[in-house]
Amino acid sequence: MAFNKKGLLTGLLIALFAIAPAAPSAALDLTNIAFIQTHAGTTSIPVGHLEFCKSNPGECRAYDRVVPATILDDHNWQQLVSVNAYYNQNVVPVTDQDLYKVAEFWTYPNGYGDCEDFALAKRRDLINSGWHPSTLMIAVVKESNGDGHAVLLARTDRGDLVLDNQDGTIRLWSDTPYKYIKRQSQANAGQWVDMIDDRVLVVAANN
Repeated sequence: MAFNKKGLLTGLLIALFAIAPAAPSAALDLTNIAFIQTHAGTTSIPVGHLEFCKSNPGECRAYDRVVPATILDDHNWQQLVSVNAYYNQNVVPVTDQDLYKVAEFWTYPNGYGDCEDFALAKRRDLINSGWHPSTLMIAVVKESNGDGHAVLLARTDRGDLVLDNQDGTIRLWSDTPYKYIKRQSQANAGQWVDMIDDRVLVVAANN
């Protein structure tokens, strides 16, 4: 997987300016379209994450507090850019079936990894860089062809930003082509909640 680093950074900075007006930090409105909504209560945990939590219980616990959103500034924006680019450039995407001979296995990448492994590693590095874990949530989505996929959502005052191993550009969730199914709870990394994605894909009719 090859990337043009200069072009990637330029594209990401342009994306930041496009995102900026969505939800100014002075008037944070979590009902804004920039933030994906969730249903009340918890939902089923992806089997791969359930097994991951058994081996890593410290990473699947309730938080003592919840940060509503990270205030995005130049410094932590560069952290998002750097972490996202690093793993997208240095980890070879391989399915769990090919790598571990099982359908689903969540773990940190060892030079190779499936989509959820990218998300786990990006989340870990951002937490180690000072991001509060309640603002970093792994989400399960569906691609347009129906295949399952996992991405990392970073909840910021500009909206829910998507770090995706299939797309080097960091985008608002609403600007991605996925159907959002469920994500980690913002209050407890070991629990999951259903997401409300009622966007309608408009397909131009052929005359």
